[in-house]
Amino acid sequence: MTFQEFADGFRRFDYNNPDFENMGSWPFGIKLIMLLILSGAIVFGFYWFAIKDSYAELERATAREPNLKQEYQSKAFRVANLDSFKAQLAEMEESFGALLNQLPDETEMPGLLDDISTTGTQSGLEIDRITPNNDVVREFYIETPIAIQVRGTYHEMGTFVSAMSAIPRIVTLHDFNMTVANRQRGGEVSAEMESPLSMTINARTYRYNPGGAQ
Repeated sequence: MTFQEFADGFRRFDYNNPDFENMGSWPFGIKLIMLLILSGAIVFGFYWFAIKDSYAELERATAREPNLKQEYQSKAFRVANLDSFKAQLAEMEESFGALLNQLPDETEMPGLLDDISTTGTQSGLEIDRITPNNDVVREFYIETPIAIQVRGTYHEMGTFVSAMSAIPRIVTLHDFNMTVANRQRGGEVSAEMESPLSMTINARTYRYNPGGAQ
């Protein structure tokens, strides 16, 4: 087929009344164009109904990939270190049990007060008062404030505060307040730090609250 014959087919074709029942008689160029249109429609339809959703799903999966990789790495790390985590958990449980044993119950309060008094005396202080106050109930423990007032030199008070950490029960110290105490030892003013001091401390001790987790 020459180009002239190909072009003549376009000119002879009746575009107003195409014979769809006898498409085989159409000029070659018209049939070629119709074939291209139908092929394009088939390809577009296949993409729109079969492939488009797959591309969207692929994009969503690609967007999730970094998070999934991070989650996988995290889980792989935990699995690889499972034995180590179990050992740490056992150690934490043991430490927690030891801390619970350091929490006094009500029957041990007199002994704790004696320990505080002995610590103060051994530090060289004079004890004015050691007075437990009302309990403060927390979620998992009960807090007992203890008002302490002592007299002595600055260094004796430092020794006392340091020695309190050696008491076998948990005691924390708060709200320090020091003032100059006008007193004499043996008729003479203490030479250390020029004047004796009076110190008040709010100590706190703790005991386990068995009903706190309920």
